[in-house]
Amino acid sequence: MELTLNQKLSLIQKEFKANKSKFNSFGKYNFRSAEDILEALKPYNEKYKVNFTITESMVESQFLQFPMLRSVASINDDLDTITASAIVGVDLEQKGMQMPQKFGSASSYAKKYALGNLLLIDDSQDADATNKHEKSTSKEELKWLNKNTPEFNKAVEYIKGGGSVSAIEAKYKMTKEVKDELLK
Repeated sequence: MELTLNQKLSLIQKEFKANKSKFNSFGKYNFRSAEDILEALKPYNEKYKVNFTITESMVESQFLQFPMLRSVASINDDLDTITASAIVGVDLEQKGMQMPQKFGSASSYAKKYALGNLLLIDDSQDADATNKHEKSTSKEELKWLNKNTPEFNKAVEYIKGGGSVSAIEAKYKMTKEVKDELLK
């Protein structure tokens, strides 16, 4: 008896595992990317005779204050299609990133979360979703971040890669001058 697409997806959801091959050096954790998920799905294409696809589009609305991307992850066989989507905003104010990087970063997150929705990947187990880049350290116990130090240079690189100043503030105390320098 041929399995329905719902049955195939249910089996894939039970069997599926994706490695966390990426490492966030600032937050010190591993995370999985959309690429990790897609690579781990390839064996299921042949095993269950299905295909996975992702489509993206801009969300149009006169009420939006910034661009939004919709990513739709689909599984299909010869008879049926099941989809799940995710919508993410594009942070146009993100410092240290070129415009294509801002959209690319949002696109990567949208794809990852659309796939996660389709495959029932539990984000609570993924440090990328739960890590707030902070410890339970009080503000008084934090070290000062000073310009022209290895820590400052690392923070600059983190921001250029799409990181946020608030994540750095959770780890270090800093003067307004240092914060302004980071935001350049």
